[in-house]
Amino acid sequence: MSQEINRIWHWRITAGAALLLFFVMLLGVSFGPIPLDFFQIVRTILGLDGGLQDEERILFLQLRLPRVALAALVGAALATSGAVYQTVFRNPLADPYLLGAAAGAGLGATLALTRGNQSFYAALPLFAFVGAVLAVLATFLISGKSSANPATLLLSGIAIGSFATAFQTYLQQRKSEVLRPVYSWILGQLTVADWQVIKWAGFYIVVALFILIRMSRLLDGLLLSDEEAFSLGISPNKIRIIAIAAATLATATAVSASGLIGFVGIVVPHLVRGLTKRATNRALLTVALSGAAFLVLADLGARTLLSPAELPIGVITAFVGAPFLLFVLRAKRVLN
Repeated sequence: MSQEINRIWHWRITAGAALLLFFVMLLGVSFGPIPLDFFQIVRTILGLDGGLQDEERILFLQLRLPRVALAALVGAALATSGAVYQTVFRNPLADPYLLGAAAGAGLGATLALTRGNQSFYAALPLFAFVGAVLAVLATFLISGKSSANPATLLLSGIAIGSFATAFQTYLQQRKSEVLRPVYSWILGQLTVADWQVIKWAGFYIVVALFILIRMSRLLDGLLLSDEEAFSLGISPNKIRIIAIAAATLATATAVSASGLIGFVGIVVPHLVRGLTKRATNRALLTVALSGAAFLVLADLGARTLLSPAELPIGVITAFVGAPFLLFVLRAKRVLN
């Protein structure tokens, strides 16, 4: 009976997260330097008479809606990847950039910007994606046969991240004129959002999240010792590799589309874990929906707080995430 109550409670939370996402997405497309009528937006979405017209329709369909959709995709990817990394490394403060994905993406973006060619600027998302994936692959190669050991992977990721950051700094010092665009990208931006970006980013993120959510019950096995997991018929090494690969795909795609946005992968899993009172892996769908809603709200704040100027979205997530992280650390110290 209690299991049935817990299952109903869990799905109520998931449904609540879905409704919250829908509501904040409507807020995201409604507010901005040029406000749009809420009811006209709904009529436009449903294809009814009395919807948005002319410039307002273009603003909604070609600018606001793609940006909000990209924010939702990136938020879902980072939050879910963060929850998975926390399980794989058995570290509640692990984030999606732990294995060098952030440093690799930053190096790739810097390489694109330092070429000084418009075609390279246009290819920045591709450079960032490749850089993130190569950094994580290098982490695995350095780990070698010890890749199944979370501690070895973590140390290898730190080494690769440090090397990539050092090389990125060297390139920036040689081409000081790219410092501003590089730091703008590093702080996160969704201004590149269009339906083409949504199409390719959405495909990779949805595939990665589908894999992670489907294997969420198996991920619970990683919370046990390897011996206990084997006794239950679970192969922890195989699960770790698949989980890291899928989470890296989601993270690399999110970074390539939006730049580096911090704290989403730490804040959201802890919030969901505190609300559901259970291992985050059983609530990965809730984590994804909550992460999407969180980043849409953060982007709304970035667009409106200093309107018509715009803050980098990473600044907003840091304002929320840094105090939250301090709160988590203090709570753990009190409990210990």
